[in-house]
Amino acid sequence: MKILIRLVISAIALWVAEAVVDGVELTAGDTGERALTLVAVAAIFGVVNAVLKPVIKVLGCAFYILTLGLIALLVNAGLLMLTSWVAGELDLPFHVEWFWPAFWGAIIIGVVSWALNLFVADDQLPTGPRSANLRRS
Repeated sequence: MKILIRLVISAIALWVAEAVVDGVELTAGDTGERALTLVAVAAIFGVVNAVLKPVIKVLGCAFYILTLGLIALLVNAGLLMLTSWVAGELDLPFHVEWFWPAFWGAIIIGVVSWALNLFVADDQLPTGPRSANLRRS
């Protein structure tokens, strides 16, 4: 269930970025098609981030340290551009024009995702045999 909630949050964040940033385009027809496209692109974005971001962080560790983490803005923009390319290869009507729309779109996606994730309650207690003892106290 958490994965579906996170997927919907990412789709909403992509929708906000598409609405705010010129150069991030969703050219689907009706509302239902747009929603399904956003969910599909959110899934692609999630897979791209899950697979590539850890590798990039390990390989570029020195750059993260030297720039105090600001290189992450460029990495996120690149991952959004890669997501746009994959969506294009899958004939999804989602496109990011070039670097600057990807840069600002990635920032908006990050902020909106963060804000919406504040409303999603994570499990406060650990799971497993010891969690039963914690719940009693």
